[in-house]
Amino acid sequence: MTSLAPSFDWTFPYPAQKMPLLAANAVSASQPLAAQAGLSMMYQGGNAVDSALATAIALTVVEPVMNGIGGDMFVLVWHEGQLHGLNSSGRAPAAWTPDHFRGRDKVPATGWDSVTVPGQVAGWKALSKRFGKLPFARLFEPAIRYAEEGFLVSPQIARQWALQVPGFIEQPGFREAWTLDGRAPKAGERWRFPAQAQTLRLIAESDGESFYRGELAQRIERFAKECGGALLATDLAAHEAEWVQPIQQTFRGYALHEIPPNGQGLAALLGLGILEQFDIEGMGRDSADYYHVCLEAMKLAFADIQAHAADTPSMTRVTTADLLDPAYLASRARLIDMKRAAAPAAGMPRTGGTVYLATADAAGTMVSYIQSNYRGFGSGVVVPGTGISLHNRGEGFSLVPGHPNEVAPGKRPLHTIIPGFITRDGKPVMAMGVMGGSMQAQGHLQMVTRLAAFGQNPQAMSDAPRFRVEPGPVVTLEAHVPAGVPEALRERGHNLTVAARDSIDFGAAQLIQKTEGGYVAASDSRRDGQAVGF
Repeated sequence: MTSLAPSFDWTFPYPAQKMPLLAANAVSASQPLAAQAGLSMMYQGGNAVDSALATAIALTVVEPVMNGIGGDMFVLVWHEGQLHGLNSSGRAPAAWTPDHFRGRDKVPATGWDSVTVPGQVAGWKALSKRFGKLPFARLFEPAIRYAEEGFLVSPQIARQWALQVPGFIEQPGFREAWTLDGRAPKAGERWRFPAQAQTLRLIAESDGESFYRGELAQRIERFAKECGGALLATDLAAHEAEWVQPIQQTFRGYALHEIPPNGQGLAALLGLGILEQFDIEGMGRDSADYYHVCLEAMKLAFADIQAHAADTPSMTRVTTADLLDPAYLASRARLIDMKRAAAPAAGMPRTGGTVYLATADAAGTMVSYIQSNYRGFGSGVVVPGTGISLHNRGEGFSLVPGHPNEVAPGKRPLHTIIPGFITRDGKPVMAMGVMGGSMQAQGHLQMVTRLAAFGQNPQAMSDAPRFRVEPGPVVTLEAHVPAGVPEALRERGHNLTVAARDSIDFGAAQLIQKTEGGYVAASDSRRDGQAVGF
């Protein structure tokens, strides 16, 4: 196939600065075409929920390197004075007993043995049914149009696509679905996927039933059996989205709300509870002390959730309430030495690929929404003729006998994707999220400290240099961190590197903050983020 992409130099050597959007109705998303799809629903009389769903559905088409139809989703919705949580993550197939993985030390990262039930489509329907105003099928119209008529691939997405193709090209169905004769599309090249449009049409017309109990479910099961996979139509039919009570932690009078485990949002709450014991303001914004204490708090928080968090409280010896107990958090804070880095023994959640978006409308409804296939294209398995990339959330299970997160039939794995929501005195303040595996919990912590301790605006919160701590522990800082901070942290014992300027390892943030007259919306230049509104 001859490429029609323009022959530009698609590098961006100069620093860019975005301005936040101020509007009565707002959408902030990781891809401009998807943000416009969401905004179009508001123009048609829809609310923030309709807008969020249209954005999310469009993202499966225009940003397939970070999410897809076969993923999971979580959402927090502020509506009529109350915050609601939805967990639509899928469970392990019935065949996934510990014996299924005998002889392995971990669940595979790709292939059918990483595929749990995709929960996302059921979440779309549950959210629309409870809070949406527009017909469910209308929310799919922009995505179907993008898939049928095509769209121009952006430079950042083209880059990620090219990086992922070599690792997935041998997985069942991937080459035929997501490459052009074995290669990724180039920046500026038009990408069309009519089969994906037809799948979205089937989901829209059946209110999601086709995916779990109809034609699409049968096609998923048939392909699993052809390839030796364990996922059956009965596993799909058993899935239900679950409305849950959010959990929270206060910091300087603000409350951060998260979905309870099986998500990692608990780690952000633990980290904030530890930091509440320290004079962050006195340390100074972007100082070495600030980064050090935040890193140490997150290391302790990740150690706790890796050891104790699982699908439901009955599967754990230590409850969420136990971990968030003020006395326990104070005891954890006392473990932090401001002069030396520590190394908690427990591990931390792995990295991944995700899309996050936020929407808000003039009536006061605000949505914090996240969905993902986990590792970019997920498992790499793509159901032929459908455009359904199946996620690899099964990788989040443990194979250690007796571990709270040990794999079991019908169980949900420990999850990385988390939407965040901030309130103050029981009133909405901000819908926000940061994408990228374990970056999400520590990203939430960094956003809240910048808001609550330093009063930064949403765009500055997003633009500020971030840190990321991973197993080892290994610390990475963004390239625009203030001079002197890396060396000061190394002197305290941190195993630290400074990332390249174009790194996307720090996720991307979208934030919408409520003001007296409307909203301030920010989007992240680390991906293709855009805030739109009116």
